[in-house]
This record gives sequence, structure tokens and C-alpha cells, in this order.
Amino acid sequence: MGLKRLNFMNVADKVIKSAFESDEVFQKTLSTVIKEDLNLTAVDFAKKASIPPSTLYKILSGNRDPNIKTLRQIVKTIRDIKETDSGDFIAVIAARSVLDNIVETKKKIAGRLVTIREYSATSMEEAIIAAVNAERDGAKALVCAPIVSPTVEKILNIPVTTMIPKNSLIVAIELALKKME
Repeated sequence: MGLKRLNFMNVADKVIKSAFESDEVFQKTLSTVIKEDLNLTAVDFAKKASIPPSTLYKILSGNRDPNIKTLRQIVKTIRDIKETDSGDFIAVIAARSVLDNIVETKKKIAGRLVTIREYSATSMEEAIIAAVNAERDGAKALVCAPIVSPTVEKILNIPVTTMIPKNSLIVAIELALKKME
């Protein structure tokens, strides 16, 4: 498994390195990685990366430079695809700001090594779509916010659990108090 992960990281690292070389090298490398290393079409990769297909096509054709957020999403998606190709995972649906706080994509819980795969959503609709996509991608369970969990529980065939952000709620209230002053 360790050697396999190293090879997978090299694919993402190759894309990162190419981004610092030149626009042309980046476009060629990204195209090759999507088609040959991931065996995906540009449209399929764009869907998995939550990037509009038109944006990815513009990046691949040189008509647009990716912003840092898009580049991060591309690299993260490559890593996610490669890390979760072989094994069970638990999907976590949340806003990008919450997902950015997840440090580990693999964690030992109750004696089992668990892969955590992130699905970013900024609305109820996106969260529901992400939940369906997570199940289609092979998620064995789903973790999401309380506002969406009752809905996705009705449409999924995998266990759904709700995250309760206790500490972040208190921090947000304290920040609101400071802003009132």
C-alpha cells in the first residue's frame, strides 16, 4: 500500500511541478494525467473536481489560467481519486472552509484505517447532489450537516451521520459579540 500511495502522490506532484514550469507544460501534463493516469475524460474529471467542464476545457486549451482555488481542487481531486481507487471510504459533505480543516485523509478509528473523502457543497442542493455522488463513488457511509441529513437519509442506501459543530458554534458566537462592539 505504501508504494502504491507514493506512486499516486507522484501523479499529483507531477501536476504541481508542471504548474511552476510553464503554462504549456502544465496543460500537457494535466491532460496526460487526466487521460492516461486517471483514465477519465475531461468532463468526468471536471465533475469529480466540482469544476465546470467549460473551465477545465479552457485551462487545458490555454485559454484560461487556473486560479489558486481551482488548482488546489484539481490536485486534491487527483489525490482523492488515486487514494480512494482501492478501498472503502467515508464521505464528508461540508463547506470548503470546514473541509480545509481536515488534515488527514486516512485516519485510524476504532482500530480500523478509514479513508475520508471530501465533498464540498455551498447549498442544500449541492449537498444533496454531493451525497448522491458520494454513494455512486462507493462511499460506505456519509457525514453531513444537520440541515441536510434528514433529506439524504431518505434517498441513500448507506448510513448517514450528522456532525454537530459544538466548539465552532461557541467561537462563532464569541466573534459575533466582538463584532457587535
